[in-house]
Amino acid sequence: MPPVVLLTPLALAAFAALPLLLWLLRLTPPAPRRLDFPAVRLLLGLSADQDQPARTPWWVLLLRAVTLTLIILGVAHPVIGSDPAAGRRGTLVLAIDNGWASASDWEARQTTLRTLLEHAERAENTVVLVATAPPADGSPVTASQPMPASMARAAVQSIKPVPWPVDRTAAAAALDKIRLKDRGRAVWLCDGLEDGTVTGLATALQRFGSLEVVLATGEPVRLLLPPKLLGDDLTVTVRRPLSPDKSVAPPSVAWVRAIDEGGHVLARESVTLAGNAAVATAHLNLPTELRNRLGRIDLEGAGSSGSVVLLDERWRRHPVGLVAGNPLKADLPLLSDLFYLERALTPMAEVRRGEANELLQRELTLLVLADVGHLASGDSGKIAAWVNDGGVLVRFAGPNLAAADTDPLLPVRLRRGERSIGGAMSWERPLALAPFPPESPFSGLNIPADVRVSTQVLAEPAPDLAAKTWSRLVDGTPLVTASRLGQGWVVLVHTTANTEWSNLAISGLFVDMLDRLLTLGQGVSGEEGNPPLPPFQIMDGFGRLTSPPGSVSPIAAAAFATTRAGPHHPPGFYGTARARRALNLSAGIPALRSITALPSGVSRHGFADLAREIDLKPGLLTAALVLACLDLLLALHLRGMLRWHRTAGLVLLLILAVSPAYAGSDSDAALETRLAYIRTGDTGVDTISRRGLAALTRVLVERTAVVLGEP
Repeated sequence: MPPVVLLTPLALAAFAALPLLLWLLRLTPPAPRRLDFPAVRLLLGLSADQDQPARTPWWVLLLRAVTLTLIILGVAHPVIGSDPAAGRRGTLVLAIDNGWASASDWEARQTTLRTLLEHAERAENTVVLVATAPPADGSPVTASQPMPASMARAAVQSIKPVPWPVDRTAAAAALDKIRLKDRGRAVWLCDGLEDGTVTGLATALQRFGSLEVVLATGEPVRLLLPPKLLGDDLTVTVRRPLSPDKSVAPPSVAWVRAIDEGGHVLARESVTLAGNAAVATAHLNLPTELRNRLGRIDLEGAGSSGSVVLLDERWRRHPVGLVAGNPLKADLPLLSDLFYLERALTPMAEVRRGEANELLQRELTLLVLADVGHLASGDSGKIAAWVNDGGVLVRFAGPNLAAADTDPLLPVRLRRGERSIGGAMSWERPLALAPFPPESPFSGLNIPADVRVSTQVLAEPAPDLAAKTWSRLVDGTPLVTASRLGQGWVVLVHTTANTEWSNLAISGLFVDMLDRLLTLGQGVSGEEGNPPLPPFQIMDGFGRLTSPPGSVSPIAAAAFATTRAGPHHPPGFYGTARARRALNLSAGIPALRSITALPSGVSRHGFADLAREIDLKPGLLTAALVLACLDLLLALHLRGMLRWHRTAGLVLLLILAVSPAYAGSDSDAALETRLAYIRTGDTGVDTISRRGLAALTRVLVERTAVVLGEP
């Protein structure tokens, strides 16, 4: 049974005066009862004996004794389950993990912090606070100087979970700068994840006194990885840390939701983490129209930035049109102009084949012309208008294009004919590719060493040729050139889309380059000069999109793929409303590991262990108030001023008036409208209830005008 602790034990000294109080109450009998009757009745039974005043009934004395006892006990302030170290003298040092992994159980962390600060305030302890995650403004992690517990309450309220990992090394360095006169108590609210710096922070905290590490005891944190494209499916991976003792963990079920930009759930699939499995996958199969509306994928009820993946145009399945310059080769697949193009683009896009005029009658993102030498005037005008509206035209060279006259739908002027590199009559050998320039959309792609180009079409020299070149051969001649046309792009690959002039089409680089061109057609990137992408919407620690503050820095388009989420670049959307890219936290998080070992002398607790205190003072004082009012009513009744039916009605009215006041003693919860659930004591059930209502609250806030607080 939890111990009962008196926070004001000196109040029990009032029990010594209890007999005196009861004696005084006994000397005051109730007033005599008045009755109307003839005065002559006073002469009957007249006695000469001296009359004594009536005594107070014993049950009234008992009622008043109980009332006084409840008042004394209430002033003594008893609590059940109080922390044994609550009254310890010295400074309380609080280390708070407020990284992305702490958001899912942030309510339990706040409850524990309030309890610890209440204990510190009772013991008149000073408090030192340090949040282990770097602040949102990019400043270094710092520890506060010792402050009163009342001031620490306001400081704790300002600490929120952030959508990036913690930096415990910086937190330990900040604590090393704090000097205290006496040893006290250190409490670390840990997120339970091992990052190789746990021992360093624990050692720094032990310098201030005994260390207690508070860990979550419920479902471990889950991380949702960016989905992968697999045909028509989006393959989503859910990751969780292994249990500390590597034992078989109970199966865990998570629900993966696909949500469009309007907040509507388009798909919902369950994923089971069986046994001690750390990874599980789910497959979302959506029609192209619905898939292209996706804005995010999340874990239902998780409420963390690590459980949300934002989607941009890279995950959408856009239509691509393919036009062959030599339809006669269609019966020879390996020689066909479209064979390798179709197989490279099918996993990423909806591929359509036909004539340009037919393809442009439907919505199209990318139009690929493979060795199309001459365009009819009608087709040329329609293609030019489509490119001006934002389309991307990609042309591959070949014998037909090399023999054609000047074409306006080319990024550069071409020399007539093709250039052969190598062969029986040449001293040269096929050339490899040079590294991609930084301003090229292909920047960062790995170039295989065995890719060779044996034939190409050459561009006429021009002052702007270098600015239009996205890829070169090692001798400096352009391999890919591009130029703007209105809102769109015209791109030329100076070799064929099959293996006739090079082996580029049978390399993995060919697929990667087409992927980059596809994202270019979706408005994701491609601005000239590789400009930085400004923050458009950023995510907070709970996975909600908000407006970016001024401390968030833009990201260079070329460096976006290697950028990791942090204070200067939080996860979210970067770019503009029309052309934006998603930066996700989970893309830069390594495999999750639970904390397996702590330094000697460190005790472990759960959040419920430190937040289970029950304060009996409000109940005792409320009961004393009810009994005092009941005593007043009974005194009025004994004096004949109230009848029994009136007394019973007033007692009932008193109970109804006092009960809501006591039931609503949590003033914080009554300040705003909330959804609520009843705690059952089962951590798993309570967690599901809280997360479910939190998700429902978030949906109601996003879709309606209602303003709700946390459940």
